[in-house]
Amino acid sequence: MIKILFICHGNICRSPMAEYVLRHLAAQRGLSGQVEAHSAATSTEEIGNGVHWGTRQKLRQMGVPCGGHRAVQITRADYARYDLLLGMDSANIRNMLRLLAPAGDPDGKVRRLLDWSARPRDIADPWYTGDFDATYADVLEGCTALLDALFPAR
Repeated sequence: MIKILFICHGNICRSPMAEYVLRHLAAQRGLSGQVEAHSAATSTEEIGNGVHWGTRQKLRQMGVPCGGHRAVQITRADYARYDLLLGMDSANIRNMLRLLAPAGDPDGKVRRLLDWSARPRDIADPWYTGDFDATYADVLEGCTALLDALFPAR
């Protein structure tokens, strides 16, 4: 079982979107028992809050189930608990390293989600842009590339 933690600033938009998209894609590929996905925040601003309405609406539109998620903050223990810790942007990575692995990232677990894609880049925060369509497209690209890398077609 590969355990993945998606991380963004507040854990209400991008990271839960990635969590649910990856679960959905894994289920479609028959990989549900081989990959586990969760999400967390680097900040405490949204702790306890549910998925942002824009994320929830976009996931519904795309047929991706979205459960009763509540925002949580990453903890130092998450570095040992997960195989991959995937931030949505460069600022998330800086904050993740500060919170998760003050000695650095000795196991190479910390990356941006879109570092798995053919066009590595940050995923813009729809909290600020209002563009949940672009965020979804980036998250889908990243999650698809991640699954392709972890479970190559035979």
